[in-house]
Amino acid sequence: MDQEKELLKITKKLKKMVARRNMGGTLDLLKKLGSYQMSIRLLQTTKIGVAVNGVRKHCSDKEVVAMAKVLIKNWKQLLDCPGSPKKGKAKERRKVKKKVKVLDCSAWKPEAALSSPRRKGREEPKKRKESVDSKSSATSSLKRPSTKRSNSSKSKAKTPKTPSGPSMLAPSPCLLSPRYLTGDCIRDKCVEMLSVALKAEDDYKDYGVNCDKMASEIEDHIYRELKSTDMKYRNRVRSRISNLKDPKNPGLRRNVLSGAISTGLIAKMMAEEMASDELKELRNAMTQEAIREHQMAKTSGTNTDLLQCSKCKKKNCTYNQVQTLSADEPMTTFVLCNECGHRWKFY
Repeated sequence: MDQEKELLKITKKLKKMVARRNMGGTLDLLKKLGSYQMSIRLLQTTKIGVAVNGVRKHCSDKEVVAMAKVLIKNWKQLLDCPGSPKKGKAKERRKVKKKVKVLDCSAWKPEAALSSPRRKGREEPKKRKESVDSKSSATSSLKRPSTKRSNSSKSKAKTPKTPSGPSMLAPSPCLLSPRYLTGDCIRDKCVEMLSVALKAEDDYKDYGVNCDKMASEIEDHIYRELKSTDMKYRNRVRSRISNLKDPKNPGLRRNVLSGAISTGLIAKMMAEEMASDELKELRNAMTQEAIREHQMAKTSGTNTDLLQCSKCKKKNCTYNQVQTLSADEPMTTFVLCNECGHRWKFY
């Protein structure tokens, strides 16, 4: 049990090292694992093989990778040994299948087919009919499997074979450098897409910036703020990518590459802040127009000092009276405070 606890601690340490990209002291842990006497039960309970395989994939030190490969190879030999439970179960299954086949073949005895169809004239006509019937049933039972086999062979010949090569199942290769990988497939894909957005045009070479590093920093700022890879995180990354790749807004990408907009700022900017200059001018014009319309509606009322605002307690108000109810009901008075903008109505 002490050995199992130590292996569990080493597994946790290796997983933390892979997640943080800090491989210091990994070689010592692997050498310590080499001194342990492993068993299949320990490998299954501690899952140390998964942790060592993660180190092999993400570590750049050749000595550490070589040590991890040696350990994995030795542990695989434990699984391949003749005394392992998996192989013993497989052998038992094969023996059971062979026994079933032998029993099936021995149980099948076409006695009716082997019996002579013709009998001597001493037997009664009823027995002759029974023997003829048994012969026809046996011959039909013998002929049926052959037709089924022929049909199955035809169906096998007609069905096209689906290509099952390594190219069909192989995942798309990651274009990022190993030092910018996070260990999370969603985060790695987002970093890769941000890097592609920063390289949308060839002018990124003029700035002399490492786009992979910049994309990794932008993604890291987003992940630290949201602390998960949920839909909110994905929408934030998508908005950065679409604005950086927008051909009508090349200034945003150039400002990010030149350092005028920092990676922390681009990670937190709103959609209105990332918009192009033309879109910003259009939005300004629309807001100014809305303000003018609001002011026109405001000045069309009647000024009075007889009504007091309930919020600022001042008597500088404008009111309008409109017949909103039926004709025999009083008019509705809409009041606007010219000081604080508070609105109310009364009948």
